[in-house]
Amino acid sequence: MSSVNKVILVGNVGSDPEVRYLDRGTAIANFNLATTERGYTMQNGTQVPDRTEWHPIVLWRNLAEWAEKYVRKGMKLYVEGKLQTRTWEKDGQVRRKTEIIAENIQVLYRPAEYRSPNTQVEEQVAEPTTSLPEGNNIPTLEIDDIF
Repeated sequence: MSSVNKVILVGNVGSDPEVRYLDRGTAIANFNLATTERGYTMQNGTQVPDRTEWHPIVLWRNLAEWAEKYVRKGMKLYVEGKLQTRTWEKDGQVRRKTEIIAENIQVLYRPAEYRSPNTQVEEQVAEPTTSLPEGNNIPTLEIDDIF
């Protein structure tokens, strides 16, 4: 039987992507994406606060170069990818980090400071399958565009 390793997130970019280039010129970008579950009030009156999770996102090759040009702090993104856990040793201790290796990204919302003056973008968040309004010059890349 086959298995599935698929992650879908809709969240806000926490900081501009950090992009670096490996020896052979391969681009790699990293940034954190925040997802928030809204708080609520239980029937007995107990308040449960909002809960924010931070997800480390990793982009490779053309997708990393695209993010360097177009992704900025505060944007709302739709991210599809897979989980990958890295393990290494530092100072005699084994360390582990689980990251999302992105395969598809769509910009759902851009704060006003990142919009071009002639583009009208609604303040509402679009559904992940909705394309950006006409005139938006940010392309969507998928993993097939990279290889």
